[in-house]
Amino acid sequence: MTGRPRRARRPRAPAWTATLTWKAALFIAAMCCALAALLGVLVHVSVTGQTVRDAREKALSRLTEVTRLYEAGEPLPRFAGLDPAGLPAPLRRLVAGGERGSALGSYEGRPVMWAAGPADGRALAVRVDHSVGAGTIDALDRSIVGSSVLAIAATLAVGVFAVTRVTRRLHLTARVARRITAGDLDARVDDPRTRDPRRVRDEVATVSGALDTMAASLQRKLRGEQRFTADVAHELRTPLTGLSAAAELLPEGRPAELVRDRVRALRALTEDLLEISRLDAGTGTVDLAVHRLGPLVERAARAPGAEAEVRVVRDAEVATDRRRLERVLGNLLANAHRHGRPPVEVTVDGPEVTVRDHGPGYPEYLLVSGPQRFRTEGGGKGHGLGLTIAVGQAEAIGAELVFGTALDGGAVARLRLPEYGRPDGTDGGAGAGGDGGTGETGGTGVVPPTS
Repeated sequence: MTGRPRRARRPRAPAWTATLTWKAALFIAAMCCALAALLGVLVHVSVTGQTVRDAREKALSRLTEVTRLYEAGEPLPRFAGLDPAGLPAPLRRLVAGGERGSALGSYEGRPVMWAAGPADGRALAVRVDHSVGAGTIDALDRSIVGSSVLAIAATLAVGVFAVTRVTRRLHLTARVARRITAGDLDARVDDPRTRDPRRVRDEVATVSGALDTMAASLQRKLRGEQRFTADVAHELRTPLTGLSAAAELLPEGRPAELVRDRVRALRALTEDLLEISRLDAGTGTVDLAVHRLGPLVERAARAPGAEAEVRVVRDAEVATDRRRLERVLGNLLANAHRHGRPPVEVTVDGPEVTVRDHGPGYPEYLLVSGPQRFRTEGGGKGHGLGLTIAVGQAEAIGAELVFGTALDGGAVARLRLPEYGRPDGTDGGAGAGGDGGTGETGGTGVVPPTS
């Protein structure tokens, strides 16, 4: 039993065919060709008609003279004769009906204009050489084609230049929009037509001005929110310090334990807000150094509440900030323990670290749009800042953090760090030593929790 034959996929057009420049060039070329063809046909028809009319009038005039000579019994000139061999058949039939006429034809391979009339039941005909007229028409046709090609090329070049100037400005606007999307709120198109109110704005300048206005408004709002977050976090630190000290003075018991737990949670939230405000503002320095990745991951997996099974497939040396990296790994492991299910596994494969749990996986919104502050799903504990901080710290150290879901279930977070390379271009991650590591690769082991 054979299945239904699969339809062949249509070939995909190259990407450049979708550009405005290509479309404008094609439109200009098509319009120029149509205009050149129309003008060429009009000129050709006009000149050809005038040339043929002149030749016909000359041939009929000669026929009148030859008819007078024939009636007078005088000899006929060499360009005239009775029933000549080359006389066109339509003209011969016209004469047989007793009428005079003319027609284009050929004689001995040369274009001629024939004129004929009845004479004693025969056709008296004359011929006029039409080589000069036919040559003139051919030369005119060649001139029309050549001038049309030149005109099309010149118009196409000017049109493409004009369209390119517009598309260049559109590409600049698109690049600025992408920079703003990536977080560069200082990016502006700054079109000169928008700076000078005396200049008339075209459509591109209007779009550029609207984008600049939107970016400025967005920047003001985000900076206001950042300042508000930082101010709130700073203002909370002082009363939290007093509240923490007062909680320590409470007599031991369940109420005191609950108060201290809530104070610790509030303090952690305040510190997270401060860290996010620093990441948003771009303050703080990144202390880059070369570290062996395996020992760093093992140390992070030994932290209280972040215990995990670590498997080093291939160790590598990375250029990173150890404190920020440990913060990223700690937040990923804490999130796996809080929202996932054990076992929590960490795999080091070269400069890439994978953190996986066996829970329900990340929510759909996170996979599509990334972590969002103060948003969690499933009724679990947390305020949504841990993964947000992890993403911000990863960006600060030049790492790439990607969230996904395993095929057999569970949340997967992949952190890829910039690998430190030797001067000869080879990887510096293989081999023993560095950062107190064991120097072994491909091992699997469980890092016991610390007490």
